Amino acid sequence: MNKTVEGGKTFLVDGPASVMAVSGKVEVFGYSVKNTNRIVIREGKRLPFAVKEKANFEVRLGENAKTKEVNGDTVPASWAEAFEVLRDLQKKPAVAMVFGGVDSGKSSFCTYLINRLIGEKRSVAVLDGDVGQSDVGPPCTVAYAAVAKPVTDLFELKAENAVFVGVTSPSENVNRTIQGVTSLKAEVLKRKVDFVVVNTDGWVAGEDAVNYKVQLAEKLASDVIFCIQQNSELEPLLVKLEGVRNIRIDSATAVRERSREKRKNLRELGYVKYLANAKVKTWRVSHLNIEKPNPLCLTQKPEYSQNGLLLGLHDAQKRFLGIGVLQGIDCERKSLKALTSVTAAPVNVAVGKVRLDGKLRESPA
Repeated sequence: MNKTVEGGKTFLVDGPASVMAVSGKVEVFGYSVKNTNRIVIREGKRLPFAVKEKANFEVRLGENAKTKEVNGDTVPASWAEAFEVLRDLQKKPAVAMVFGGVDSGKSSFCTYLINRLIGEKRSVAVLDGDVGQSDVGPPCTVAYAAVAKPVTDLFELKAENAVFVGVTSPSENVNRTIQGVTSLKAEVLKRKVDFVVVNTDGWVAGEDAVNYKVQLAEKLASDVIFCIQQNSELEPLLVKLEGVRNIRIDSATAVRERSREKRKNLRELGYVKYLANAKVKTWRVSHLNIEKPNPLCLTQKPEYSQNGLLLGLHDAQKRFLGIGVLQGIDCERKSLKALTSVTAAPVNVAVGKVRLDGKLRESPA
């Protein structure tokens, strides 16, 4: 369909859909969209096309996709102010963390910061610490990517390295999550970028969540923490962060709230992405180092099934190769079968707590 939107309004599109701004001046999260670019919006995501000058759109909508036109810009003024604070930091590389609850708009805000920095010719890397809604790496991992051009969705980026955590919430493996994010930050800093933007998960409620976020902030030694607060959910955390420079910012007015099922569906799109063209591979167990905390049982009867468990595959230096799905253990031959897109034979295998069915959908473990 074709849609004309007047200047000063925002055209909201809920995926699955694709949009091309045929004419006019349009921005998405600080990125001036070119009229030749078709932007894909995945299911469960919403993009705001802020119309600066009257624009014509060509829109293709998938099943259950929606559009809406609203007055004004849905990106808060506090986001522009936050960008100026980050841009003006003298220390390089400057590290910025983003805290906020579930569906507060953390990924959107990170995208905005990245686009604005790239627009000013700064070198940027994004470190995705959200194991449950990972955009940069596969689900159940923390990952990072260097960003060379503006993006509308962090999912477009290619992970340069990742750490497999194997769970969908850091609450299930706090230490592994912190270690993973910290090790990746050290790796990112070797690239000599100007800015590192660190996205985090939405686990903020309760003493355990507060302690986790405080530990994360201490380990990463962030120069500034941007806190997206919708009500007062971050107050207990902010009290503990008094010694760290933190700035409260507003949530975007058009943030799309997602159910637990919708968030699971987004993860499943991630499994599909990272297992595209996957094949079943067989490896001798004697050639593998199967890591804790969830080692495979190789002493049970052949009918004992752990099939479907998500695997993190690494080389001899423990560098992440990709994910796999356990397809079977031959106890007699001491061999392991896995569905994976990884072509190199792994040396280190980490076993997750997530189980996938034959259609790569999460099923009870």
